[in-house]
Amino acid sequence: MSDVNPSMPPEQAVLNQATRALAIEAQALSEMRDRLQDVQGPAGQAFVQAVRTVLACRGRLVVMGMGKSGHVGRKIAATLASTGTPAMFVHPAEAHHGDLGMVRPGDVVLAISNSGESEELTALLPVIKRQGIALLAMTGKPGSALARHADVVLDSAVALEACPLNLAPTASTTAQMALGDALAVALLDARGFKAEDFARSHPGGSLGRRLLTHLRDVMRTGEAIPRVGPQASFGDLMREMSAKGLGAAAVVDADDRVLGVFTDGDLRRRIEAGVDLRALDAQALMTPAPRTVRDEVLAAEAVALMEQHRINTLLVVDAQQRLVGAVSTNDLMRAKVI
Repeated sequence: MSDVNPSMPPEQAVLNQATRALAIEAQALSEMRDRLQDVQGPAGQAFVQAVRTVLACRGRLVVMGMGKSGHVGRKIAATLASTGTPAMFVHPAEAHHGDLGMVRPGDVVLAISNSGESEELTALLPVIKRQGIALLAMTGKPGSALARHADVVLDSAVALEACPLNLAPTASTTAQMALGDALAVALLDARGFKAEDFARSHPGGSLGRRLLTHLRDVMRTGEAIPRVGPQASFGDLMREMSAKGLGAAAVVDADDRVLGVFTDGDLRRRIEAGVDLRALDAQALMTPAPRTVRDEVLAAEAVALMEQHRINTLLVVDAQQRLVGAVSTNDLMRAKVI
């Protein structure tokens, strides 16, 4: 560096460099999109063939790349693995020292290199080809050594790097990343991959909780459910609600079938209307035929139902409409479903 303590350039100059970089990268993606849109063009045909090759793969898609392309490759492998395509990243340098044993016949290799001449990568190509492993290349140089050895070449060429010196991998790595995402999306669509499948590979995340947690996993059951008979007095009803802390109580018949519900909101509305509560029993106080849900539904479905009808408590019933559980928005929040 010519100046170890460079002065801060003018604010507009800083923003000009930033917007220039974004414009160059956006242009690179736009040009790559245009190449792919032509179904008869070489880029479009290669992409379709790459998807077919991966779909026919009996093993895993092994992603390789050096330097910045390696960083991109790790992300591509992770995205593929989480969207239904078995994939892993193998570092080319480590592959020279034993990790190539991870690559087996039946796998497909996706090698990423903008120049297509990375020595660590190209040195592996004869070994890969001798094993009969299909080789996909993602490169910006169709005449490179990598492209010449590949069965399919994905064109990630960019006209210009976003770096002012046109040296640091910037637009080229953005193009690689986007092309990898495009491949993953095309594959997940071809496989019929659903949100539930995605959740199964992300069980610890919020999506996993929403799509894998059933209502029976979080609802209150047994004695924790506030319930009274239809002839229960107002005092008994309030004691049951207070003891169970749900903000509501179910009113059930002798067979535990739900007749109605009485909530904190019902209490407030009755008081505001001047009703003599102590003179009424639970059947007179309850809201009849309340919203209920079956316990096999996803907790996220219960959340949607509660939001749609603006209720804070939901009663859970079996096929015979017998009360088997209850859940509140607080319960769902504690379970991190909402």
